[in-house]
Formats: sequence, structure tokens, C-alpha cells
Amino acid sequence: MLDYILFVFGFYILAKGASLLVDGASSLAKRFGVSEVVIGLTIVAFGTSAPELVVNVISSIKKSSDLVLGNIVGSNISNILLILGFTALIYPIRVIKKAVWREMKLNIIAVLAVLILANDVFFGGQQNVIARSDGIILLLFLVLFMYFMFSSYKMGAAENIEDIHVYKTPKAVGAFLLGLVGLIVGGKWIVNGALLIANNFGFSEGFVGLTLLALGTSLPELATSFAAAYKKNVDIAVGNVIGSNIFNIFAVLGISSLVYPVSLDTKLNVDILFLIFVTFVLSYFVAFKEEHKIKRRHGFLFVLMYFTYLIFLFIRG
Repeated sequence: MLDYILFVFGFYILAKGASLLVDGASSLAKRFGVSEVVIGLTIVAFGTSAPELVVNVISSIKKSSDLVLGNIVGSNISNILLILGFTALIYPIRVIKKAVWREMKLNIIAVLAVLILANDVFFGGQQNVIARSDGIILLLFLVLFMYFMFSSYKMGAAENIEDIHVYKTPKAVGAFLLGLVGLIVGGKWIVNGALLIANNFGFSEGFVGLTLLALGTSLPELATSFAAAYKKNVDIAVGNVIGSNIFNIFAVLGISSLVYPVSLDTKLNVDILFLIFVTFVLSYFVAFKEEHKIKRRHGFLFVLMYFTYLIFLFIRG
């Protein structure tokens, strides 16, 4: 029972740790003269994916590949269908095509890369695994993504870089260290609880990663999107989701596979293909829909698709 309690409480510790880590690191960077733009595009951007990164690195150390891949694929699916869907239900989302189209193309490359790199057997390999060499490829794509982010800002496409609060150095260092401890402790509780749930209830690790871990690590983004929707400030919601999804694949999966190669349960190919499908659905609203808006009816369809997918996962077990 204690493990289950720590599993639930771990998500709060994880989210709080990520927030403290970002605040502390951003404040320290600001004190050392780093511009808010650089901080926003690096520390803050990485911070939003810190929960997934810590959980996945711990899962990699425990050699739980299905948790790693399930968490990333499930988080990206929930980011598109659940977060954007619920946000659009509260207030329609205007898509700024110029600001996000290049990132959208990288997002498409990212999801296709997961499918290709994980299915080595189809390309003459001995087993389906995202090896350390594949992790290096993903991290090289991350460098390319960061280049596009900075070049977009120079061209005036990147907007809404949030203000950085500057704390006194001891407070900033304390927040950073406390956040780091929170991430590690919360991540350990979550992974231990996830493995316990999988063993005790007969679920696969992939199922737990696609559902409980994916939903839990996406809660901070969901809360942020709800707050933005109530304030009718949702124009950057699509860009935030695309950026988070790219980071999850290029950074989180790349680093996780460097820690320990991520093997693929072939059943997860269905979920990867579904992620590719919903990514192309989102690209339709970014590139091809004339109004470039995700309206309430679209949001309803997104949420309906997500809960239909969850029902499919439960039936599959």
C-alpha cells in the first residue's frame, strides 16, 4: 500500500521538482548574463520534459524498455489529443502557421524516426531495438531542432518567451538542488510503483507506460493549458505541444537509449502508428486548414479519439 501511495504522490513531487529546477536554473543563468531568449529556448524547454526524462532514465537503468517507449509514445499522444482537445473545448485555439510549421515538419520526422529506428528487423537487423547509436542520431536531430528554434526567434517567429524571475544566488541554488532531488525521488517512486502495478495486476509494462505514466507526466502541461484556456491565451498551445513532443523523442528517448538500449515489443508498433496518425491530423490544422483553428468540435473529436484509444488499450490489456 505504501508503494501505491508513493506512486501517486511521486507525480506531485516530480512536477514540483521540475518547476523548482527550472526556476533555480533560469535564475542562475540570468545572474550570469544569459539572455531570457536562450533560457526560454533551452532550460525552460528542457524543463517541461524533465518528468519524462527522469522517469525514463530510471526505467532504462532498471532495463524496463516497455516503460520507456510506452511513456514517450503515450505522452505524445496525450499531448495532442487530450491536452489540445480539452484546451479547445474551453476556448478555440488559433494556430500560428508561420511560428510552428517548421517545428511541425521536425515533429513528423521525429515520429517516423521512432518507427524506423525501433524496427531493425525490417531493415536486416537481428532484433528490434533503439541502440545507443540510434540515440546519438536522435540527439543530433535535437541539435538541429535547437538551431531551428534560435533561427526562428531571430526571424521574429518565436514569441511569448516568459520572463525569468531572478532570485538571490543561495535561493536559486537551493531551488535547483531541491528540484533535482524532487525529480529523482519522485521518478524513483513512480517507476517502482509502475512496475509493481504491472506485476500485481497482470498488465504489461507497455500498457502502464502508455496510460498511467503518460497521463501522470503530462499533468503539468495539462494544468498549464487549462489555465491558459481560461485566460483565453491559447495561441501558443499548439507550438508548446509540438515542442514538447519533439523534445520527448529527440532528447528523452535519445538519452534513455544511451543509458540502456530500448528494445521494442512489436505490439507497441500499433501505438507508434497511432501516434504518427494523430501527428498528421495535427499537421492538417497547422498547414492545410484554411482557418488554422482548432475549434470546440475538433477538441471534442480529439478527446473522443483519446478515450477510444484508452478503451482499446484496456481491451488489449
